[in-house]
Parts: sequence; C-alpha cells; structure tokens
Amino acid sequence: QVQLVESGGGLVQPGGSLRLSCAASGIIFSIDDMGWYRQAPGKQRELVATITSGGTTNYAGSVKGRFTISRDNAKNTVYLQMNSLKPEDTAVYYCNADVRTLVVPTTPIRYWGQGTQVTVSS
Repeated sequence: QVQLVESGGGLVQPGGSLRLSCAASGIIFSIDDMGWYRQAPGKQRELVATITSGGTTNYAGSVKGRFTISRDNAKNTVYLQMNSLKPEDTAVYYCNADVRTLVVPTTPIRYWGQGTQVTVSS
C-alpha cells in the first residue's frame, strides 16, 4: 500500500559527507512526521532526527550540528544531510513516515524503509 525507498548510503572517510534520501509512494493522502533512525551492530535502533509536516525538526544530541533533516512535501521525500561523519556514525539508517492513506485518512500509520548502510572508515 505504501512503500518507503531509501538511497544514498555507502562508504565514506571520517570527516566526509553523505546525503540520504527516502521517497514514499503508494496510496498516500498526506504524511505527518517523517524521520531517520539508525542501528549499529549489537545496538538498539536509535532516533537520529525527525521533521514535522510544517518543518519543525528534532535531533539526537550526537548528531546535532552535523546532520540536517529536510523534506519535500510535494515529492513525499525526506532527506538527511550528514556532514563531519565519524566512525561511530556507522550503522544501517532507516527512514519512517507517519502516513494517512487514501483508505484511512483519519489515522496515521507508521511505515519504515528497508534500511541503507552507512560505513565511516578510513
């Protein structure tokens, strides 16, 4: 019904940059909050950043000042610009979206992407 497809992950050296994208498609009426989470090996999934439909953002302390979340509501797409990357940023990054579908527009449903690997290493 709704699919989230991420792109932009890869291998980058410490201090480098990457930009992740996540496009939502399907029977979408509207999207409320969108966000990025990450999960490193042996660790729990953690919040990276979120953004409301109006553009209000929230960041984990560990990425504040280095990462920027943004969205294009016309394209149902959320982005994560990651600068000054550190080895501890290595993880699988997942996007999510709270979607109001055409079938049930009154209740948002959270959908997740499949994840994209980000590896920061020299």
